[in-house]
Amino acid sequence: MIIYEPAGRAREYSALAANLYSGCEHGCVYCYAPSALRRDKEQFHTHPCPRKNVLAQLEKDCIKLKGTNPPPVLFSFTTDPYQPIECEYGITRCGIKLLHQYGLNVEILTKGGMRAARDFDLLNDGDAFATTLTFINNADSLKWEPKAALPADRIRAMQLAHEKGIQVWASLEPVIDPEQTLKLIMLTHNFVDLFKVGKLNYHPRAREIDWHNFGWQAKKLLEELKCAYYLKDDLRKAM
Repeated sequence: MIIYEPAGRAREYSALAANLYSGCEHGCVYCYAPSALRRDKEQFHTHPCPRKNVLAQLEKDCIKLKGTNPPPVLFSFTTDPYQPIECEYGITRCGIKLLHQYGLNVEILTKGGMRAARDFDLLNDGDAFATTLTFINNADSLKWEPKAALPADRIRAMQLAHEKGIQVWASLEPVIDPEQTLKLIMLTHNFVDLFKVGKLNYHPRAREIDWHNFGWQAKKLLEELKCAYYLKDDLRKAM
């Protein structure tokens, strides 16, 4: 089974999801996936590959969901649909086509930036494109997310999706530098339809951040800018 119902914090983002790849070469320092999946971290980040028989299994799941009017399927939580190997395999593009073939919609969540733009021609009403925004500063991005797209590249992909009439949302999670996160809101609010704001978890840096203060600052800014937003449960509890 490829399409599944996320639990816990992930369910606040999507009721259905699918991870088409095993592993992710972006190598984010804060990545929780190897631990959650009980995988060796180095192996997870250095040897990603398509999941076994992934498209055949995805099609079986699509057939089961056809005609049930399910929510969009999110690509992806424990991997990235537009990590560099997507350029070689094209699994995500095939996955989007399969969902549409059976009347299902997709939400893309990626740090792959403009690598995703080649598939914007496939996204239509009911689909959405989302990007994780963490930093404005390239040096910080390279330190924490060494092989993910740089900030400007991610933002450009969001702008382009917006220009093409695709629904766009931003995942402001993890928050590593609250000041940069607030600046990202100001920089992108004109072309983002929804902001989803969370915390940083599973990393010592989280204990250094005043989440109460950040949460109220983010809420105030988003409301001043008249942005649609969702504050995740863990952040709201800290406010």
